[in-house]
Amino acid sequence: MWRKASAAVLLALAVGYFYSGSPELPERVLQYFNRASPGIGVEHAISAAWEALITLPSRQWSKVAVGVNACVDVVVSGVGLLQALAVDPVAGRDHEVLHSKEDLKEAFIHFMERGAAAERFFSDEEVFQQIARAAAEYPGAKLYVGGNAALMGQKFATYPDLMVLLCGPVGPKLHELLDEQIHVPPESLQEIDEFHLILEYKAGERWGSTQAPQANRFIFSHDVSNGGMSSLETFVASLEEFQPELVVLSGLHMMEGRGRELWDGRLKQAVMALADIPKDIPIHLELASMTDKDFMNSIMQEQVMPIVSSIGLNEQELLFLSQAGGGPHAALPAWTGIPEVGRVSDILLWILERHGRVDPSSESELTRIHFHTLAYHILAMVDGYWGNQAAAVMAGARVASSQACGLQAVDPSKVELKAPLEFYSSHSEPREKLSLDPTEPVAVWRRGNVTFHFTPVLVCKHPLRTVGLGDAISAEGLVYSELQIQQAF
Repeated sequence: MWRKASAAVLLALAVGYFYSGSPELPERVLQYFNRASPGIGVEHAISAAWEALITLPSRQWSKVAVGVNACVDVVVSGVGLLQALAVDPVAGRDHEVLHSKEDLKEAFIHFMERGAAAERFFSDEEVFQQIARAAAEYPGAKLYVGGNAALMGQKFATYPDLMVLLCGPVGPKLHELLDEQIHVPPESLQEIDEFHLILEYKAGERWGSTQAPQANRFIFSHDVSNGGMSSLETFVASLEEFQPELVVLSGLHMMEGRGRELWDGRLKQAVMALADIPKDIPIHLELASMTDKDFMNSIMQEQVMPIVSSIGLNEQELLFLSQAGGGPHAALPAWTGIPEVGRVSDILLWILERHGRVDPSSESELTRIHFHTLAYHILAMVDGYWGNQAAAVMAGARVASSQACGLQAVDPSKVELKAPLEFYSSHSEPREKLSLDPTEPVAVWRRGNVTFHFTPVLVCKHPLRTVGLGDAISAEGLVYSELQIQQAF
């Protein structure tokens, strides 16, 4: 008992040493900790360090406005639903837009065999309604709050001192499911809900010759309201009265399936509307799965990305962004296994250098990127604009670990470390070799005036639900982030 208590005291001393400014813990403390606590695994060490090191910033947001995609998610077993629809497994094939059950089956298998998340638009309303009815009637089907904006709003609402405004197409069922702390303007209420179908699969699950390497989901819908971002003008008009300190925007990806004629004009209207938001209010853009390179380039270069301060994205979106813009590692067709940290770092730096404010004379507002993948997260920021980012990246990883297991806190016995403990800051020279200490689970490196914060995720061994993890990660990271007021956006 005494030895355990001593180990706990030494860990606390080590944490205190970390805060005093030393980049490394005293070697004798680490050695004694390892001798005194031989039964404590790396997951326990990381989890304990998170609890000790994650602190809210000195200045916290009091009001956040979130928009503009919201819906009801119908969550079912993907393999089970497709079997119920009497379709047989075939070779996987991606489709930018789904037109039939055959397209759905091929796209589902394509992403299931990669263990990758994806979202697609289903063009045929009648067929979609047939599938939706089958999904709602499928044994074990569940209804949840859906849409990136609504999901991020739900996460923000877990902080009682934070006022949350949500604008999006909110029908009666969604309104019933939303946290009572979330304010929805009357203009956002509609008589009919938008439904999205979430086809989940488990790690190791098989269908025909396909086996999922990890748990994930495939999302599709025939969503006209969110597809046209119909709530955007209501969202921007509501900001003047609400007076938020942070604006969170999502749902751009929903326009992609509607065709270039619609999204090209609507994207320009969106930029004009967003330009009315005062420059001193940071805007976070949450990206999602896309397949049209022209659409992604319009977001990056000509329209949206230069006017937002922060973006959140996963490994699929990061690589596609680089492929669309001819960035680093664009020739890579897809990630194989855990994305190499050095490659991810290269792409993040390229985004901030090309589309962000690495150059102080740049007119771009972009200074922060929150990247998340299954095994680890990275927060990259231009120096001088954001504070508390070590805590922010750890907070995002912590919520990914707990929420995937359906828990309020991380249970070390139910999670496992999959991130590398040693890696490089870049894929090519010059580069720095970095190592992660489980008792200080943040690795930090700089490239020019961009600082990177890396933390591992304790991956849930048996995840209960994967939908909305990215939104919870980004929202949590924002809660723990602090805007440096000496800089003007």
